[in-house]
Amino acid sequence: MPTAFTTTVLSVSTGATETVTDLTRDCQSFLDEAAAGRDGLLNVFVPHATAGVAVLETGSGSDEDLLAVLHDLLPADDRYRHRHGSPGHGRDHVLPAIVPPHATLPVVGGRLELGTWQSVCLVDTNRDNPDRQVRLSFLG
Repeated sequence: MPTAFTTTVLSVSTGATETVTDLTRDCQSFLDEAAAGRDGLLNVFVPHATAGVAVLETGSGSDEDLLAVLHDLLPADDRYRHRHGSPGHGRDHVLPAIVPPHATLPVVGGRLELGTWQSVCLVDTNRDNPDRQVRLSFLG
């Protein structure tokens, strides 16, 4: 019988561009084993100071729209006090205040309970660090 709390870490390569990476299948694959048909909560956490987790529609342009809005809100220029890395990298450190580094989602009968068009996504605007970790934890 599965334990009440199970966790794993995904390694995700986001490349050298700003990205929205859909993690929904990875989350459900984890739940297939960890939840084993039970109800509970899935927590998705990104232990990075320059990335976040969003629940949004993908594939219809919403992911690109999110990146465009973030670019408008947080331009990659020299206005930031945090100045190491590529130009405008300071904005990447502000990102988690807008797109938080975590999401907690309901699991019913071992299945992630998302709306029809919702996906769980890693949002990464930091072109300097393409190697990300995402912790998935099930409590049920």
